[in-house]
Amino acid sequence: MYICLAFLQTSVSYQTILCSQEISFIQHQECCCYIMVTSTFLVPRVESLASSGIQSIPKEYIRPQEELASIRDVFEEEKSVEGPQVPTIDLKEMESEDKAVREKCREELVKASKEWGVMHLVNHGIPDDLIDRVKKSGQAFFDLPIEEKERHANDQASGNVQGYGSKLANNASGQLEWEDYFFHLIFPEDKRDLSIWPKTPSDYTEVTSEYARQLRSLASKILSVMSLGLGLEEGRLEKEAGGLEELLLQMKINYYPKCPQPDLALGVEAHSDVSALTFILHNMVPGLQLLYEGKWITAKCVPNSIIMHIGDTVEILSNGKYKSIIHRGLVNKEKVRISWAVFCEPPKEKIILKPLAEIVTEAEPPLFPPRTFAQHIEHKLFRKTQDSLLPRKS
Repeated sequence: MYICLAFLQTSVSYQTILCSQEISFIQHQECCCYIMVTSTFLVPRVESLASSGIQSIPKEYIRPQEELASIRDVFEEEKSVEGPQVPTIDLKEMESEDKAVREKCREELVKASKEWGVMHLVNHGIPDDLIDRVKKSGQAFFDLPIEEKERHANDQASGNVQGYGSKLANNASGQLEWEDYFFHLIFPEDKRDLSIWPKTPSDYTEVTSEYARQLRSLASKILSVMSLGLGLEEGRLEKEAGGLEELLLQMKINYYPKCPQPDLALGVEAHSDVSALTFILHNMVPGLQLLYEGKWITAKCVPNSIIMHIGDTVEILSNGKYKSIIHRGLVNKEKVRISWAVFCEPPKEKIILKPLAEIVTEAEPPLFPPRTFAQHIEHKLFRKTQDSLLPRKS
């Protein structure tokens, strides 16, 4: 039997944690778990905890001993110029008429995708004023009283993960993360459920919709370059990840309140994204860390940039040539951090994810078995649950 945890909203600022021994699967890349119901207890929203004046965090938020040694002051980490740094890719010349200039830009993106799996994108073509409006409208929602935000609460126990919520404890130990969020599908437009989108601020739907359209175009350009980097035709990776009709863009606005003991907690625990690509905006408060060559590297705050991760989907299709990097989020006691993550995901069941035939050779056999997107997520959760049941190192 596997013992896991989930949250179900039941009151204004509290989430109920349900525990049990009968398994059912709830699907979403950032919000997945096995739910089993035998007992319940209340845990407040993280924002409620942070604003309550507590000096120490509840034990459920304290990370295991083996993680604590690597959690350091994020502001000091972000200032450091020592060691490797997350690459910055200037996309200005991606479509230059000069072939040599265009190829150099594309080669830099492919190199970063293979060596890092994460990068800062600058001159990406999405207007700065639109990005500023996206950030302002998202922050305006989280500036609302919790009672207002609760009107948009999701119901994770029933499988409805869209809306306002708090991070699931999707491991057997029940560790929680210092984060609230708002999650919803933003593209394709005909698959959206606008009834759950915030009505306050009034321009939320307008600016988020326009950002989704422009980001979808950027995703196509990136996937085309990455296809060429594998020696494939331009549209191959995009087609294998769902194409124009089926590739989904899911936005998760992550809200990380100030934490009285940031050396004991994480905003998001270490993981890789299951998406094809993930695009991230943030409010210029540092927090993102990448596990690069066995060490945690803190991403700089690069003005007017979008952070892009390679996800598991592209790693699988490329047979490991492109890297889906492990990353996590730190918190701090001085500033609220907000990030806007958009996950470009294939459909759950329609596509079998496996290394592309053109890439597989005798010398480089397939590294991943064929699975649907849903099966890949379930596999990761099962493995994570099994790992969390192993004895802790003393």
